[in-house]
Amino acid sequence: MNTQELVTEINRLKEERNAVVLAHNYQVPEVQDIADYIGDSLGLSHQAAETDADVIVFCGVHFMAETASIISPDKKVLIPDLDAGCSLADSITVEQLRSWKADHPDAVVVTYINTTAAVKAECDYCCTSSNAVDIVESIPEEKEILFLPDKFLGSYVEMVTGRELNIWDGSCHVHEKIGELNLGEKQKEYPDAEVLIHPECGCSTSCMMKSAMYFDCEDGHIHSTSGMLNRASESEAEEFVVATETGILHRMRKENPGKKFYPANENAVCEFMKMITLEKLHEALKYDQHEVKVSKELAERAHLPIQRMLNVA
Repeated sequence: MNTQELVTEINRLKEERNAVVLAHNYQVPEVQDIADYIGDSLGLSHQAAETDADVIVFCGVHFMAETASIISPDKKVLIPDLDAGCSLADSITVEQLRSWKADHPDAVVVTYINTTAAVKAECDYCCTSSNAVDIVESIPEEKEILFLPDKFLGSYVEMVTGRELNIWDGSCHVHEKIGELNLGEKQKEYPDAEVLIHPECGCSTSCMMKSAMYFDCEDGHIHSTSGMLNRASESEAEEFVVATETGILHRMRKENPGKKFYPANENAVCEFMKMITLEKLHEALKYDQHEVKVSKELAERAHLPIQRMLNVA
């Protein structure tokens, strides 16, 4: 089938199955365009919790589909490609976390949502880049905090809140390679552009320490992906340099046709996000394949930190 035929058939199957398609901001343009909801991890978690659909097709990576299954255990959750993983989620195992916790028995454990269900089940709170600061600030100041797995987001939260955190040495392989050099070169190339930085980026920590306008946290230029989208729409700037996975540029351009958006690093492409295609989405719906189901016992344990995240958010 050609693209239009696939779109028509996917829409027919969605109605027939009472299915909803959730897509992350980093998905390929044609998948974003057919999705019922597009968003970051937090926004999609809320949608998974609130949907009346019988089937959730999660166009993202595996831990996101796991989270949807935990939040909505009565729904069938499908992912178009089971191999769509996450290097950040893979940077810590449940055995490593248990060992770390044993060394800090009184600590509160906060995990970024980019982790497996097994890791979430060992934690006190989940968070996303949208609400990590709020989550940490909700914890009593006298409490020790273990923050995992992203070292760049952890450093960002540490600087914003003024809290001293124990931070796991993990990172996203895509965001890690967006460095300060990339931004410096892009600023020279586009001197009038506003710079938007995701806190997972390798450049975020050094940028936070600078006093230059574009890298001043209080000026609001370090954002989650949803924050970036809001800033792009609300800002009077006409050009933006965007430091995150390049998939978000499609939505930015679509929502702001009079503005120009440039990637901080053209090679910041997540091969796992890009594994999801229209063809695979169609096959998942047609053949009811690639279900992601978290066991009841594990889901019950992992649900508590996720619910705490949703309550704070």
